[in-house]
Amino acid sequence: MTRLSSRTLHDGWTLRAASGPAPAEVADTTIPATVPGTVHVDLIAQGLIPDPFHGVNEAAVAWVGLIDWTYETTFMWSPDGNLRHDLVFEGLDTVAAIRLNGAPLGETANQHRSYRFDVAALLVEGENSLEIAFRAPIPYANTQSLELGVRPRPYPLPYEAIRKSACNFGWDWGVATFTSGPWKPVRLESWSGARLAEVRVTATPDGDAGFVDVEIVVERDGAQDAAASAPLSLIATVNGPGVLADAVPSADAVVDGDRARVRVALEEAQRWWPVGYGAQPRYVVDVRLTGDTDGDGVLAATHRTVGFRTVEWDQSADAAGNAFTLVVNGQRVFVKGVNWIPDDALPVRVDRARIERRFRQALDANLNLIRVWGGGLYESDDFYDLADELGLLTWQDFLFACAAYPEEEPLRSEIEAEARENVARIASHPSLVLLTGNNECLEGFADWGWQRRLDGASWGAHYYFELFPQIIAELAPHVPYVPGSPFSSGMGWDPTQTREAPSGSLTGPHPLDHGSGTVHLWRQWNDKDWTTYREHTPRFVAEFGWQGPPTWTTLTDSLDDDPLTPESRGMVVHQKAAEGNTKLTNGLLPHYRLPADMETWHWAMQLNQANAVGAALDHFRSWAPHTMGAIVWQLNDCWPVTSWAAIDGAERAKPLFHALRNAFAPRVATIQPRQVAGVGGLAVALGNDTGDEWTGHLDVRRLSYGGRALASITVPVSVPPRGTLVVPIDPGIATPADAASELLVAEATGIRGFWFFAEPRDSALPAQDIELTTRAVEGGTVVTVRARALTRDLTLLVDKVHPTAHAVEALLTLLPGEAADILVRHDGTLDADALRDPRVLRSAGQLVTP
Repeated sequence: MTRLSSRTLHDGWTLRAASGPAPAEVADTTIPATVPGTVHVDLIAQGLIPDPFHGVNEAAVAWVGLIDWTYETTFMWSPDGNLRHDLVFEGLDTVAAIRLNGAPLGETANQHRSYRFDVAALLVEGENSLEIAFRAPIPYANTQSLELGVRPRPYPLPYEAIRKSACNFGWDWGVATFTSGPWKPVRLESWSGARLAEVRVTATPDGDAGFVDVEIVVERDGAQDAAASAPLSLIATVNGPGVLADAVPSADAVVDGDRARVRVALEEAQRWWPVGYGAQPRYVVDVRLTGDTDGDGVLAATHRTVGFRTVEWDQSADAAGNAFTLVVNGQRVFVKGVNWIPDDALPVRVDRARIERRFRQALDANLNLIRVWGGGLYESDDFYDLADELGLLTWQDFLFACAAYPEEEPLRSEIEAEARENVARIASHPSLVLLTGNNECLEGFADWGWQRRLDGASWGAHYYFELFPQIIAELAPHVPYVPGSPFSSGMGWDPTQTREAPSGSLTGPHPLDHGSGTVHLWRQWNDKDWTTYREHTPRFVAEFGWQGPPTWTTLTDSLDDDPLTPESRGMVVHQKAAEGNTKLTNGLLPHYRLPADMETWHWAMQLNQANAVGAALDHFRSWAPHTMGAIVWQLNDCWPVTSWAAIDGAERAKPLFHALRNAFAPRVATIQPRQVAGVGGLAVALGNDTGDEWTGHLDVRRLSYGGRALASITVPVSVPPRGTLVVPIDPGIATPADAASELLVAEATGIRGFWFFAEPRDSALPAQDIELTTRAVEGGTVVTVRARALTRDLTLLVDKVHPTAHAVEALLTLLPGEAADILVRHDGTLDADALRDPRVLRSAGQLVTP
């Protein structure tokens, strides 16, 4: 027996169009290929297609998804004494036939899992040829849809019929790319005796101590049966904070058949905490498989990095229904979350550095959880490792979104394989706090007319209510699971088919029951004003959002429209939502008039997006602990587009980013409509998401827009750690004499909240009048702004001055005479005069007065 050796096979690849409607310049060409990679990346590199993200190019390159593509390479090999030689494909996108030295090796049909083939009998000494022939994803999905039966879905192409990222076929924020290629590493593994086929590691705290359970599944080389083979052993060691170098905890066990399990005890195990709640100490668990070998006895080795923490979702019954509260290490956590989509519509381009940049932006926005949405991907090891390192909690959906999914073969077995592989892969991460069966499939079955259209066909219930719970119970019982999002506690599934319910029926509360579980709120964006968020007091909001265009630099870099207008050709291509621009306009008009020029339109829509989401977050947070989390749709974009994202496709922060940062600050003061003694009124909500009591005095003032004090009150306040305090405002203070020219200011220990009695378009908000000065500092510029008149939502659109500049603060409201410093991070220098340009120095007043 010899130790496993591995070599990547990433060199010398070529790519060609095998069949389909390829342009002549592509059809007759073989080009160099990058592995890991996708067809688009190589075609762009060779100048054979334009950038699909630019202008109106999306349609011009759609033919790529109609082509069968073939990748080929050669590699040298010579016998090395090992009995097994496995070709391992960590990820193939998607439907492929593999040949080695001209012999069929196997077929694949799932982007979301790996594949392994024993090739010992096919290898030849010297040069070996390897071919991966990909079938065009669009025709394949269409064919599978006919064979499996058409299912309800929101978009034209049948993404539910192929195990491929759903949004790869386009979404209401996403470009359709229809990618093909070996998008993850390819390698040749050589080994004898046995290898580690599966490793599962669980870290469990026990008071101040803890223990690590390691479970392995081994694969033997087949030379002998298990009983006749040399004995194998599992050895596990744990190293990390508090572990002495000469006393590293370890444990070992003999492999019984193909399995072994050990428990390693630690006398001291420091707790891992989410960001904002404590540190993130991590421990390295080294796992070795040993046997009778000629070397050091180690046949295979790997490691996992873990953290000690407990996690549960409290769904206990109360007077309002059932809670949905995250509890980590016994501490309730108010979830400040965002939804995550693939960070590039060509996801092979997303590396660890890019994920880290996005995560650090998330931390800057005071976020503590990222939900990986079910229409994208099972995220990478780098994604989860960085989340563990930085203290960002994660929630992973299984990959089902907004459609009815067939439960028949061949999808059924593929789905089980992908679920098993990915649950085992990510379950050891301390950041992972929830696995969810799907995105909006339960709601779709309940509310979107699916039952009639299914007419008895399967739709995915088996996966959500049976298969996934079974897999998690077997492989990761420490990871919480719910069948879907939205989801209500007590929901279930009755597969009994009746005339009234030919595809079975959901049982228990409706998936959008506000009294328990999670809700998605989309009526506001679709057909209601965003102020109606305040009509909802759910236990947990897992999706809601408002659209806005990308930053100006991202927009103008990605489009060639002349003139550029909200309805120009490129703008329409980069607006994927149904009636998106109509909804933007309808959502703006209750608050601001529609601007006539493009740059002001751009600012108005960005500001309204920030105002909408910021107001909703202030409202939801004010209802804690009844409402214990809000996950905004969405953090990121996968290309330059008008969307719900806070960070655009060029990695630039939009004003919405600052709305998240402000609403999710550790301590907040907001003014909210509240019933006071059964009568509608206003109250100050103080939110304290710190471990310390917040004490001081609360000052509430009613002021004129000119800054004159009209009424005030001061009261002592004490907000407990991780608590909320709601203080009703006396009607004598909360009632304006002139709603159009008065506001309320609530302030506690320097933290302020505002309430404007009138919408900006109906108010006497004065014209913007700002004095601006600058001074250079290390890493950027401090911009000092002084308001000569009341200024609402002051924001520097600094990307217009420098493409990499980022203003740390934005959406500032300043009373007359007040000043604030804004740090702008950038390379090089910033021109102060350029910052004073009213197209850069923006505020709400510009949308009210000429």
